Amino acid sequence: MPRAGDWYARNMYMYGSPQYEHHLKNYGHPSKAGYKDIIPLWKAEKFDPEALMALYKRAGAKYFVSMGVHHDNFDLWNSKHHRWNAVKMGPKRDIVGAWRDAARRRCLRFGVSEHLGASHNWFYPSHQYDQFWPKIGVDYDGANPEYADLYHPRHDEPFKGHSHTWYTTNAAYHQVWFNRIRDLIDSYQPDLLYSDGGMPFGEVGRSLVAHFYNQGTKRGRVDVVYNCKALGSGEFYPEACVQDVERGVMTGINPRPWQTDTSNGDWFYADGYTYKTAPEVIRMLADIVSKNGNLLLNVVLYPDGSPPPESDALLTELARWMSVNAEAIHGTRPWKVFGEGPTQTVGGAFKEKNYKINVLILKENSVKIDKHRRR
Repeated sequence: MPRAGDWYARNMYMYGSPQYEHHLKNYGHPSKAGYKDIIPLWKAEKFDPEALMALYKRAGAKYFVSMGVHHDNFDLWNSKHHRWNAVKMGPKRDIVGAWRDAARRRCLRFGVSEHLGASHNWFYPSHQYDQFWPKIGVDYDGANPEYADLYHPRHDEPFKGHSHTWYTTNAAYHQVWFNRIRDLIDSYQPDLLYSDGGMPFGEVGRSLVAHFYNQGTKRGRVDVVYNCKALGSGEFYPEACVQDVERGVMTGINPRPWQTDTSNGDWFYADGYTYKTAPEVIRMLADIVSKNGNLLLNVVLYPDGSPPPESDALLTELARWMSVNAEAIHGTRPWKVFGEGPTQTVGGAFKEKNYKINVLILKENSVKIDKHRRR
């Protein structure tokens, strides 16, 4: 809603950050006007999941994944265990349910993503205060016990940018996570569940994933999928989890199916952000598919739920390309080799900038070759 990009709920409590300054200027000091006060301002008044899903399907989507809950600890479904949810606050709509119904009406597989596992430590800055005058020592609103169910109870286990602090060791929070994500699974019966990290919380996480697979089997959907990452804290079992590579690709053909997740812009809408073009997305898609992967593409929306011009143009161009080339993507499988030419993509998470550099090198080489041929 603030149009200031990803991780706003955390960074607005980090003194001196661009998002702190943005919040101070537009909403007030976070000791009084905090993230809790942003939630009622989000209305999603132009959110039309049916129209959007039709665009996504024409653009080539075969499955759709809804955000269930991000690190900001705000559930986007009719949560049984958490008052901070989109049915009771903000847009007052069941966002996950609306996406699910729109996807299934178009015969698309439906998934949900949960980023709740990391929320406990991630939201730690909301319990802090300015380190400088004039508000030095004045607690941010996250320290107020009245809002502990949003910002989490006070604790001394912050996320410090290291993988071993991504997930908390707090057993009470493990139970909170289990209850809410099981509610999400049981209420919406997704075909795919995504965790933003490794499988969380040891035996607790394994129990939840087992429940997810068992519920899928009972419904006759033995091919439900659990996505997680083979990096950072948490666990990764190739037998139980399809690997996700955030904003990156594999270096070669992987024997197991895998997935890249990326966005055409920032993960949440940000003014002035540079968007991926359709040719960039198509090159990524072809590279990923040739290596036995899928592309899960976030398409940025305005706070009101409508697509900005860049997202609308991307979907239109992808639909045009897919009308001709879909058979080269869907239902294919890797051959013995992948790629073309001497330039290789850099493998691993968060390596997209290297990928773009390689694409530019290919473009420059093509220009040189064309000039040589004309001579």
